[in-house]
Amino acid sequence: MRIGLITREYPPEIYGGAGVHVEYLGRELKKRLDLSVFCFGAHRSEAEVKGSYAFWDALAGPEPHRAALRTLAVNLQMTADLGGVDLVHTHTWYANFAGHLAKLTYGVPHVMTSHSLEPLRPWKEEQLGGGYRISRYVEQTAALTCDRIIAVSAGMRADILRAYPEVSPDKVQVIYNGIDTDEYRPTEGGRALEALGLDPKRPVAIFVGRITRQKGVLYLLEAARHFAPEVQLLLCAGAPDTPEIAGEVEASVRELEKVRSGVVWVSRMLERSEIIPLLSASTVFVCPSIYEPFGIVNVEAMSTGTAVVASHVGGIPEIVVEGETGKLVLFASDERGDPSDPDKFARDFAAAVNEVASDRALAQRMGEAGRARAIERFSWPAIAEETIALYRGLLSR
Repeated sequence: MRIGLITREYPPEIYGGAGVHVEYLGRELKKRLDLSVFCFGAHRSEAEVKGSYAFWDALAGPEPHRAALRTLAVNLQMTADLGGVDLVHTHTWYANFAGHLAKLTYGVPHVMTSHSLEPLRPWKEEQLGGGYRISRYVEQTAALTCDRIIAVSAGMRADILRAYPEVSPDKVQVIYNGIDTDEYRPTEGGRALEALGLDPKRPVAIFVGRITRQKGVLYLLEAARHFAPEVQLLLCAGAPDTPEIAGEVEASVRELEKVRSGVVWVSRMLERSEIIPLLSASTVFVCPSIYEPFGIVNVEAMSTGTAVVASHVGGIPEIVVEGETGKLVLFASDERGDPSDPDKFARDFAAAVNEVASDRALAQRMGEAGRARAIERFSWPAIAEETIALYRGLLSR
C-alpha cells in the first residue's frame, strides 16, 4: 500500500496547525506503510519526500488572487508526479485540487482531511481577493467528489455537512488531531519569561498563534483591558495575513500598553523549543478564536500542564473540559462569524481569565487535568492506526 500524502506544509516549512498535523501524522505513517510526500517549498532530503514544488514565478505579482493561481499551478505539477500511488490523502484546499486530479487521472481513491472550511472563513477574501472564490471552488469540488472526508472534530463534521449538504454523512469520519506529549511536557520556563521582561511571580496569560481574523487576536487585546491588574499578557503572534491586520494589531498593542503594564508582544513565529518553556511557565493559555475546527494549540498548552481559557467554538469544547481543564467562553456570532456583541465577548473572556489567573491552585489543578487528558485522548500512534484503517477500508472495496 503506497500512500501519496499531499500538503502545502511539511518540515521544516510549518506555520499552522494543519502543518503540525501533517508533520506528526507523516512521521507515524512512514513507520507503518510506504509513504510518499508531495509538498510545497524547497527541496527536502528526507527519503519519504518524493517531490517539493516551488511557486511558478511567471504567476508572481502584487494582485492577491495570484496566490491562488500559483497554488493551482503547483497542484498541476504534483498531479503529474502522482502515478504509482494507491491512494492520495490531501490536507487543506492548497492540496485538494491535486488529489481531485489524481483521482481522475489515475483512478485512485482520494481522502481529504478538512482542517477548516473556506465558506466559514469569509475574511480570507481580504487576503486572497478573487482567489478566495477559487479556494472555495477547489474545496467544494474535492468535498463532493472525494471518497472520504476526515473531520478533525465532531464539530467540524457538523460544519462540513452544513456547508456541503450534498455530501453523504457516511462519507465523513471524525479522526482527531494529535500531539507528541513527550515533546510537549511541563518544562521550567521562568527564566524564559524573565528574558522577555515578564515577572514570573505575577500571573501570565499567553497567546500563541498567527495574526489572522480567525484567531481573534484583536478581541483578546480588547479583553486584556479588563484583566486584573496583576495579570500579564504574553502575545506570541506573527505571520500576519495582511499588512492591514498587522497594523491593526500593532495599534491595539500600543494602546493597551498605555493603560496597563506587563504587555509583551513577540512578533516573530517562535520555534517549539522556545514555545514549550513559555507555555509551561504561564498561568493560563488563551485562545479567543472565532473559528477553530479543532484547535491543536489548546492540546499543546494542556500537554505542558497549563490551564486554558478558550472560545466555545468548533472543536474546542471537545478538547477543553469546562471547569476541569479550563474555561470555555460562550460565543454568539453574526452572519460573518464575528462576535455579535464584541464588547460582551471581550468582557466575558477577561472574566474567565481573571477567575483562573487569580487562583494559582485552580490553575494548577486545571493544568494537571489537561496534561492527563492530552495523554489519554490525543496520542499520534492511535490516530495513525485509525487513519490506516480508513485507507485499508477504501482499498479493499
